[in-house]
Amino acid sequence: MTLVAQILNFLILVALLRWLAYKPVVRMLEARENRIADSIQRADDDAAKAEQVLKDYKAKLAAASTKAQEIQRNAEARAEEYLAQRKAATENEIEQMKKAAKAEIQRDRERAVEELKGQMVMLSMAAAGKIISKNLDAKENEQLIGDFVSQLDKSKIGDLSC
Repeated sequence: MTLVAQILNFLILVALLRWLAYKPVVRMLEARENRIADSIQRADDDAAKAEQVLKDYKAKLAAASTKAQEIQRNAEARAEEYLAQRKAATENEIEQMKKAAKAEIQRDRERAVEELKGQMVMLSMAAAGKIISKNLDAKENEQLIGDFVSQLDKSKIGDLSC
């Protein structure tokens, strides 16, 4: 009878423990397991989102890098084009200045030649006036003309032939 009473007490204790302790402990463990599973799922979801954000960021970074390279190439091309245009314009301007300077030099030379011709005419007229006024013999005429020619400055005549 004691053995039956002990078994009965044991079964009552097991039933009470199951009802009072085991079911709440199991529910608590299941709830904890569910929370951990939810946390793991959220962490996986967050990791997947982070991976997607990283992929998007890398794609945008690659696109921005490509666009920056394109902008740089365009800027370099425009700079080279501008430089070529400015160089051509400067060369053209230099050529125009050379032409203008050559024309100016030619006009100055022609003016100097005309002036020299005028001076030659005046000097010739002065020499002729002296010859006529003295009306000397041929030997004296030749000497006056020789003196006149020797008085002509070579720098005034330049490379002109008389």
